[in-house]
Amino acid sequence: MELRAPLEAWLLRAWQQRGLFARLLTPLAATHKLWWHFDRWRYRVGFAHAQRLPAPVVVVGNLTVGGTGKTPLVIEIVRALRARGWSPGIISRGYRARRREPRLVAGDGKAADDGDEPLLLARATEAPVAVGVDRLAAAHLLLRSHPATNVIVADDGLQHRQLARDVEIALVDEFGFGNGWMLPAGPLREPPQRLADVDAVVLRGQPAVRISSPFFRLKTQLDDAYALADPSQRIRLADLAAKQAQQGIRLLAAAGIGHPQRFFSMLREQGLAFEALALGDHYDFQRNPFAGRSFDYALVTEKDAVKCTALDGLASDARIYVVPLRTQIDAALFDLIEQRLRTTPN
Repeated sequence: MELRAPLEAWLLRAWQQRGLFARLLTPLAATHKLWWHFDRWRYRVGFAHAQRLPAPVVVVGNLTVGGTGKTPLVIEIVRALRARGWSPGIISRGYRARRREPRLVAGDGKAADDGDEPLLLARATEAPVAVGVDRLAAAHLLLRSHPATNVIVADDGLQHRQLARDVEIALVDEFGFGNGWMLPAGPLREPPQRLADVDAVVLRGQPAVRISSPFFRLKTQLDDAYALADPSQRIRLADLAAKQAQQGIRLLAAAGIGHPQRFFSMLREQGLAFEALALGDHYDFQRNPFAGRSFDYALVTEKDAVKCTALDGLASDARIYVVPLRTQIDAALFDLIEQRLRTTPN
């Protein structure tokens, strides 16, 4: 696990350029692209068929591997739909979850069983959430268990062609498409031309990409931190920075996300100085990464917080504070989604 974070960081850097490593893998990338064209063709000509659910489906995804911010976007879409009178439910694959069969996610569940992102989605939205490698089976389970659900939001389902969808939203972050090559020579799961097919593109940062579909901006900023052991205990990051300047408190920041440096940079923008601990994406917290380190406060992401309860020593540690993201999205995106939903044939 100690090697995973630096290996992921190295791979992301390698995928930003067309160096020797990437060029050696271009034959495999070409094979991947051929398969993508074939898979798309077989659905287009009718050799394969996407299956439609009894409720309309909104798919949120990206073209690249790694974290682009889909989970905060899904949370905001679900909240917006509920505010507009819809009863949304969420389906997800449950990445690295121990259990693979379709199942419902309880807010008090375990990330090891259901995946960290589905658990965070369940807690943040209080909407019904179902996970499973077979997303169709997960969706049917959700609709049977929660018949009032009248729209499904699929987290990271852009490449899951078997699931028919009514709205497709692609998220592109500041890293764009890297070197522009498909896996494994580059970060792309689908070629850039795929953006022309989606209903909307959401941009995080200022990626250098060409877009013909309607696009919207996603902005994130860090909110007040709260204690993992007692969420009623909150502190503004500006106050924490002032406290550090006055008292010399020791800070540790840890992130087990796709781009931990993004979290660290946002903390530094708040005037905080800290020891940065980049964990592997989806780090499971089965062992305490803070053991043997000296600190007065440890700052973690919400995605990591749902897993810190796996260890009693972390769940009760009053020094661990969670730093949530506050997300801002143009309301016109929600107008577009609702317009598509109201014209769906379901």
